[in-house]
Amino acid sequence: MSDAHFRDDRLIVALDVPNIVQGLDLAARLGDAVSFYKIGLGMLTGGGFALANELKQEHGKRIFLDLKLFDIGATVEAAVRGIAQYELDFLTVHGDPQVVRAAAEGRAGTGLKILAVTVLTSLDRADLDANLIRAGDIREITIERAARALEAGADGVIASPQEAAAIRALPQAVGKLIVTPGVRPAGAALGDQKRVATPAQAIADGVDHIVVGRPVWQAADPAAAARAIVAEMLSSQARAHNR
Repeated sequence: MSDAHFRDDRLIVALDVPNIVQGLDLAARLGDAVSFYKIGLGMLTGGGFALANELKQEHGKRIFLDLKLFDIGATVEAAVRGIAQYELDFLTVHGDPQVVRAAAEGRAGTGLKILAVTVLTSLDRADLDANLIRAGDIREITIERAARALEAGADGVIASPQEAAAIRALPQAVGKLIVTPGVRPAGAALGDQKRVATPAQAIADGVDHIVVGRPVWQAADPAAAARAIVAEMLSSQARAHNR
């Protein structure tokens, strides 16, 4: 089947490579198999904004800028206002309500979607203890942070697939986006992720977009790896429809 058949913007591929040259090379290898890319903080000094613009304006790709902004309100609002002029699709901020409110003000009148980070998928309860985060079940804390961020004006949340179903059930989540990193195809190495699920499970739990990095770009054939993930999502969707 053609790449076009498999193209599905629910799959966001993380371009976690050092610079714009390698980013463009990977995007070329992926071709039409991928329509949505994430560019993170690690790429900024390697030409991340230029890469985002080129993929968006020259290649028609959707772009998720993953900066996880966290600062005083005026600074966040100004930063988001500047980013919004690039006509990108998603931007992350930390899910503290005052940060989310400032980001929502900054993107006002544009199509930029603000996604709130709840609890990073690389963290577990021991990490939260070390960071002096209040005691309690990490899942419950994540769900509560999601609800507060959505109430503050976020267009969606970033959350582990293990909390996705509970977040989708929140009244605040109606019409909102859930985007999940920490997604690994069956048999893939976990890397630095601790709270993970397969693409099929994430979609079944109400996730709108999954973010996958190393299992795609470290593959011998990245386009084939991307198509396999999309096929897994489509298969899961078909099984759910036939129940």
